[in-house]
Amino acid sequence: MIGRTLRRGLVAALAAAAALSTPVTAAEAAPVGTVAAAEPGPGTNYATDDPFTSPRTQWWRDDRFGMFIHFGAYSQLQGSYTRADGTVCHDAEWIKRQCGVPMDQYETIASQFNPKDFDAAKIVAAAKSAGQKYIVQTAKHHEGYAMWPTRVNTWNLRDHSSFDRKRDILAEMKTAADKAGIAYGLYYSIWDWHDPDFANPATFPKYKARMYAQLKELVDNYHPKILWFDGEWNTDNPVNNWSARDGEELQTYVRSLDPSIVINNRVGKRRVTDGDTGTPEQEIPAAPVDGQLWESCMTLNDHWGFAEYDHNWKSAEDLTRKLLSIASRSGNYLLNIGPDRYGAVPAESIDRLKAIGDWQRTAGQGRAIAGAGSPGVVAEPSWGVVSRKGDKLYASVFQWPGAGKPLTLDALAPFDVTGARVLGSAQRVTAVRDRNKIVLTPSGSATNPTATEIELSIRTPRPAAVAGTGLTARFWPNATFSGEPTVSRVDPTVNYSWKFGGSPAPSVPSGTFSSRWTGQLTPGFSEDYTITAISDDTVKVWIDGRLVIDNSTPHDATIDKASVRLLAGQWYPIKVEQTQQGGESTMKLLWSGPDTPQRIIPAANLYPES
Repeated sequence: MIGRTLRRGLVAALAAAAALSTPVTAAEAAPVGTVAAAEPGPGTNYATDDPFTSPRTQWWRDDRFGMFIHFGAYSQLQGSYTRADGTVCHDAEWIKRQCGVPMDQYETIASQFNPKDFDAAKIVAAAKSAGQKYIVQTAKHHEGYAMWPTRVNTWNLRDHSSFDRKRDILAEMKTAADKAGIAYGLYYSIWDWHDPDFANPATFPKYKARMYAQLKELVDNYHPKILWFDGEWNTDNPVNNWSARDGEELQTYVRSLDPSIVINNRVGKRRVTDGDTGTPEQEIPAAPVDGQLWESCMTLNDHWGFAEYDHNWKSAEDLTRKLLSIASRSGNYLLNIGPDRYGAVPAESIDRLKAIGDWQRTAGQGRAIAGAGSPGVVAEPSWGVVSRKGDKLYASVFQWPGAGKPLTLDALAPFDVTGARVLGSAQRVTAVRDRNKIVLTPSGSATNPTATEIELSIRTPRPAAVAGTGLTARFWPNATFSGEPTVSRVDPTVNYSWKFGGSPAPSVPSGTFSSRWTGQLTPGFSEDYTITAISDDTVKVWIDGRLVIDNSTPHDATIDKASVRLLAGQWYPIKVEQTQQGGESTMKLLWSGPDTPQRIIPAANLYPES
């Protein structure tokens, strides 16, 4: 819930944004102190839900596969810029900065931009053919050029191009995506190379007001399900002073426009406490990411934007295997296309997207991806990857052993295999449990060279019945637990992100406080649990009288983990302590195990002091 003080600040911010609904110049835009001053009050908690389990993010967690679209004024150069001395510089979406294109010349180039062949229906059809469930399109990249008819400035596709002024490609994409049942999201760069007020701290509030006004346009006009921010890092040319506090305010502002929007962690400083989703780029984490949903964004070749000289296309086999690997680690795959200067998508991109989709549609193999996640009960094998959807395991075999030769899985928890089959084949598969090994022996050949899917039906223990309501929580207006707590209550979960201005309760000051949660923990399964604490400034966690996490040195947002063996239905005393000693503050307590997907420890498994 948003506190009253925060609501007042948001109203002021919205009013400031509305005041910029007509085109303004940098000189005309007055400082908007109310935007930067939109401070939350004590008692504010930014962790409005648990993204791992929230209905708000369910669609995103299930979809697994999305299309990224990098398309902007930079596309006009198609990756090559000829300098005055005749030398040629290569880049794509960064070409203005990396090749040192003078701004006046870049503006002339942008005025020639005419993506007349941009076909939203064809692009959405390509996404659907690939099995992609959502799209994230660049609305504004670092060049500052708006790809929609913004009323905030004239540096946009309608007012500064050779494109048909009556067309709006974001509206066209939104309509086509809705018609195809594909979720639509937008990318927006915080870093702006074009706006003269961005780099100067004294004038930055003017830029920020225009940024807020543009975001309001995007939310009001296109209703994106995702806002994918970028350009949050400290850098120069131009100087970027975006701060964690700026990120707190921006995230709050977006939530005020539409609380359901999924926001990535580049809204702040790319930390586990920022936004809903982590954003590894051009890489696949080796395991499920701790503490945050995640999405790996990657290119089809070596560039995000179109570069006509780049023919280093990844193979469909490689791309499909990447998708399977990401899904098996509970991540999402955001795969990029870069249309050319006219808006046409390269044939190589279309072909590879179709091939990925063809693999998924064959014999229902896509069940290994959509709605699936980390298997939990088995380790990742050397011959491929394994994902899980309910009582099914999907073993994606990249290296087929040959008919009659075994594949081995290492079991991490008790479960029975009740059936095994190769999707798209009538061949027999035997599954034998040998202590902590599952030995699978297919009788025939691989069904295809990309990945052959073995579907395993499994039976796991039923969870013990639980009916908890949370933990007893106490809060002190100091960082030393001195005196009597000023607030005592039952908290359903330990899931707090107070950041700079929030606190556990209106009566607790935001700058300095201490928190303690006590009670009993009762697990649903007998297994080895990973207890994960995300904290700022200090944290200690005791389970069954044993100190399992101890990070008493004041720190920024940090992840601490412990492995604890817990038995189903048993009661374990638990105590969690956290202190805030200035700056930001966070305290989240999660768990995961073979039969327990990562999430905030739920109220049902927590019991307050009796």
